[in-house]
Amino acid sequence: MPSETPQPAFVLVRPQMGENIGGAARAMWNFGLDRMRIVAPRDGWPNPRAVALASGAGRLLDEAVLCDDVAGALADCSFVFATTARARGLTKPVVSPERAMEMAREMIGRGEKVAVMFGPERAGLENEDVARANAIISVPVNPEFFSLNLAQCVLLTAYEWRRQSVEVVAETVDLAKTDWASGIEIEKLAEHYEERLDEAGFFFPADKAPGMKVNLRNLWGRMRLTRADVQMLHGILRQIIRRRDS
Repeated sequence: MPSETPQPAFVLVRPQMGENIGGAARAMWNFGLDRMRIVAPRDGWPNPRAVALASGAGRLLDEAVLCDDVAGALADCSFVFATTARARGLTKPVVSPERAMEMAREMIGRGEKVAVMFGPERAGLENEDVARANAIISVPVNPEFFSLNLAQCVLLTAYEWRRQSVEVVAETVDLAKTDWASGIEIEKLAEHYEERLDEAGFFFPADKAPGMKVNLRNLWGRMRLTRADVQMLHGILRQIIRRRDS
């Protein structure tokens, strides 16, 4: 059974290749979506090529709803988005994938049912399909090459849904069995290098020594060092001195 997580239904309209259906299923499951509806697939259903490409997302294909026509696929939905590169002469709101999924989240939060239509690979949705939608999703692609693969378009839209549904950490660092170095640890490292470089005559001439030391301190300040980094840099310097004095 599909999950109970509130989400839009992704409707693949007359998809032509089983591989793209499988790729779309995989893209959906990557971002926690599992409600697929398939309208009149060209090569019939089920499709072994779809299963092969779905990899670990085969459950989505098992639970996909097969529909004879677009009207049937959208029958229970109160708001429908159509993904297309062209408005096709129809007056409709045109939104970005990000805005569309933001709208979807708000509507689904109010208990509405939302669907997103994706057209067949060769020519996309037809005017009759787009006419059934309440809004168009337009991806800001290269105008000289605006055709997106079905699975790519599904993945892009699913990613935007995920961004609206969970907290996405913009940047993180995986500390491998260490912690960030503290201020005192960085200070001791800077002092160690200054002392040894001073002994080696590095800060020359004397009138430039203060500025050189400031630059060296600035170097340590720009580097986000871990405790393991600090220990290694101490060790490098000790080994150099040890070899020099041996």
